[in-house]
Amino acid sequence: MKTDDFVTMLATGAGAVEPHAVARRYSMAIGGGLLAAALLMASLLGLRPDLAAAMLLPMFWVKFGFVAMLAGASLLFVLRLSRPGVRLEWAPGALVTPVLGMWLLAAAALAGADPVERSRLFFGDTWTSCPLLLAMLSAPVFVGVFWAMKGLAPMRLRLAGAAAGLLSGAVGALVYCLHCPELAAPFVGFWYLLGMLIPTSVGALLGPRLLRW
Repeated sequence: MKTDDFVTMLATGAGAVEPHAVARRYSMAIGGGLLAAALLMASLLGLRPDLAAAMLLPMFWVKFGFVAMLAGASLLFVLRLSRPGVRLEWAPGALVTPVLGMWLLAAAALAGADPVERSRLFFGDTWTSCPLLLAMLSAPVFVGVFWAMKGLAPMRLRLAGAAAGLLSGAVGALVYCLHCPELAAPFVGFWYLLGMLIPTSVGALLGPRLLRW
């Protein structure tokens, strides 16, 4: 089939695209996944008992802001990768910046701590469960974001799948913040990021299969 014939075939019967259709689609997907993740967290894990007191600590909001910035940056990736021909432009920088910022905080915390305290700052009390629980909470968002992206026109399927997985991991991490007792920057900068990379890796593996159109 010639290129002109292919374009004509795709355009046949095409109507006007509704304004903000993509934004509404992702709002539904992320909102529904966020609600499901919150219900999953409440039923299986529960809120941290001292949440009200923890919310008065600056590091709680640093952790929450770190995850929120990753969620916003990965959403930029997802929106751009959902449409063919759209360049990523400054989206990679938006993704790298919060990670570097948290790592700088982690390095400063480790440098200023006594040697015996460094291990606790890095491992905390929940390093064995944190990445897996975070990834579990990302599952409802993962399903919703893949559904939303499948209905659009992604071209770089492996990268698009990875971006969808990272977005779901970051949204799951936002929910997990309400349960997790860890606030140390070294812990957040490594174990939270590792938890978010689990759905990212799954998304990269499944993207070429699930997002094909």
